[in-house]
Amino acid sequence: MNLDRNIMEISIKVENLTKNFNDLIAVDSINFSVEKGEIFGFLGPNGAGKTTTIRMLTGMILPDSGYAEVAGLPINRNVEKLHEAIGLLTEFPGFYERLSAIQNLRYFAGFYPDIDIQKQVQKYLKEVNLWERKDDKVKTFSKGMKQRLAIVRSLLHEPKVIFLDEPTAGLDPESAQDIRKMIIKLREDGGTIFLSTHNLSEAESLCDRIAVMNTKIVATDTPEKLRNQVFRRELIIEMDSVSDNLIENIRKLDFVSSIRQDRNRLIVYIDDIEKNRPVLIKNIVEVGGMIQSVFEEKHSLEEVYLSLVHKEDIAQ
Repeated sequence: MNLDRNIMEISIKVENLTKNFNDLIAVDSINFSVEKGEIFGFLGPNGAGKTTTIRMLTGMILPDSGYAEVAGLPINRNVEKLHEAIGLLTEFPGFYERLSAIQNLRYFAGFYPDIDIQKQVQKYLKEVNLWERKDDKVKTFSKGMKQRLAIVRSLLHEPKVIFLDEPTAGLDPESAQDIRKMIIKLREDGGTIFLSTHNLSEAESLCDRIAVMNTKIVATDTPEKLRNQVFRRELIIEMDSVSDNLIENIRKLDFVSSIRQDRNRLIVYIDDIEKNRPVLIKNIVEVGGMIQSVFEEKHSLEEVYLSLVHKEDIAQ
């Protein structure tokens, strides 16, 4: 998704938000913003304060200090109005197991008197392929079906911002993929998604931006920009042969920060890889180098995440 940050509307604004539990600092003066229509990933190890942050942003607990708005509403004022503007899916959604899917949804929809219950229930159950099971008791549903039903429950009142806490945890691959498709559709329909997950490949594939948290916010940016901040970008060049003269010639290029040789393979670290890659290749060919292949070694989001969290642990 291409977001123009000069014109985008802010859906979530967080300023110096802090929460302590006795002597434990759970959330330490965090700052970030989420723009309307983006999927914002929220990553961090267990005990990092992610769930506590979500509980504050959804009006379940009050912060000790700081300020936050969700959908333009201060989180510590009119909680009832805040709940009308947001949807929430927790990792372990609760239902009345002996009631049918449609009975559960009608019950929970009763908290929002202004919605057309029948219309909304039918619309979303059909979207998640549960309409044919609407009269079946929830206790007969698989975990994946319950997760889809929970997402329906969170959407009945057409919220502006949807908080998803580990939406695919414990699901089989097919059910997890169904949930991811739903998340993408929610964004396409104009929703703002706040996604807390331990699944880093999921975060990389879904999220426009991510924040890495470890009590504090360690970093916030797009997955690609975080990758470039943490690791230097490197080109792997497979050659027929490598001479000392070739290496010396590459080293003289002002955009090359360093170069390593592994037999007939060169590992070259360069600035502005998109701009300078063709220049580097042209230079190698001009001095007689025979190139077999060129590719960029990309670090995974997991490597980026572990590096950021590890650095923060050392700093603390």
